[in-house]
Amino acid sequence: MKKGHLKRDPYKNRGIISVAQKQTVPMLGYIAAGTPIEPIEDSTPIQVPTNIKLNKNDSYYALKVKGDSMIDMGVLDNDIVLIKHQMTANVGDVVVGITENGATLKILGEKNGKKVLEPRNHRYDTIIPEQLEIRGVFVGLIRTE
Repeated sequence: MKKGHLKRDPYKNRGIISVAQKQTVPMLGYIAAGTPIEPIEDSTPIQVPTNIKLNKNDSYYALKVKGDSMIDMGVLDNDIVLIKHQMTANVGDVVVGITENGATLKILGEKNGKKVLEPRNHRYDTIIPEQLEIRGVFVGLIRTE
């Protein structure tokens, strides 16, 4: 109770209530989980559950997933992914990658010394982009349905 996470419920004997800290991030639009699409930005704030820990010193945003190329990782069509904004990532990270064909959510991989974007659905091929720009790393998921 000293840290402000709990408070007493005055209407219950020995009642304790969790005091949820509100977290909001901007929802910037859609991200393809499939063939890359042009990024669509439409900033509206959304609330993030408190069980997803966001570092106050970092910048985050949310995107709504369109497609099923990450389904084997548990990212479904219409889920909301939380992204930590950063321009670098490690091989194996789930990233928002911008290629010459648009934006997509994939796993950053490497083949023959070249960065690639790998899906998590056997029906999709690995993307070997001519140009790749990292716009963020996946940190959380909000299931919408």
